Amino acid sequence: MNFPDTLRYTKEHEWLRLEGQEGVVGITDFAQDSLGDVVFVELPAAGATLTQGQAFGVVESNKTVSDLFAPVSGRVVAVNETLREKPEQVNADPYGGGWMLRIALARPDEAGALLDAKAYQALVASEQAK
Repeated sequence: MNFPDTLRYTKEHEWLRLEGQEGVVGITDFAQDSLGDVVFVELPAAGATLTQGQAFGVVESNKTVSDLFAPVSGRVVAVNETLREKPEQVNADPYGGGWMLRIALARPDEAGALLDAKAYQALVASEQAK
């Protein structure tokens, strides 16, 4: 499993990469591995406003359907349109080409409350032990 130190993480297995006043969002390597082969991704339209913790979309795999949750509040400024035709990018490159949203941060302080890589890795280890 890959846990990049440059990202922040949610307990629901989304990641956030800060880039100035914006954040890039996707699901973690652990999440995509747990889901199996991703066959469909539903994302909001650019311009949508999200609140931290709000469901913003769905990932469907050959095993299950899972909601996606906003790691921070803000306005969606871009959506990864490639995932409509190539949802498997989420499996192939969850921290790169499999990104999902770009959000203009409404409350930058929310990012600081997310898990760092070490805390997220501990969360994953506890879930795997169950």
